[in-house]
Amino acid sequence: MSTAFDERRRALEEKWAHDEELRFKVHVRRAKLMGLWAATEMALSPAEADAYAKTLVALDMSRGGDEEVVQKILSDFAAKSIGRTDHLLRTKMAELLEQAKDQIMTEG
Repeated sequence: MSTAFDERRRALEEKWAHDEELRFKVHVRRAKLMGLWAATEMALSPAEADAYAKTLVALDMSRGGDEEVVQKILSDFAAKSIGRTDHLLRTKMAELLEQAKDQIMTEG
């Protein structure tokens, strides 16, 4: 027989799992949007842009995040003589995080 405590614990665990899943989806979407934005800045073709975005998503997921993504983009921009600052990239990441949240929340 389930007690009120067990039901409350289960509900909290389900909420935590749901919140973590949403956080993950938002992070993945933000990395993809960042990749597409950076690809546009580098004038990559649509196919190259898609591949670049996937690379950033994989980098973000495998190595632990924002710092790796920022350094990759800065390096790629430098290789193409595109002058962008660390601050600009971090500002863009914050902007795209909000955009990613909005997109994920409206998708349901």
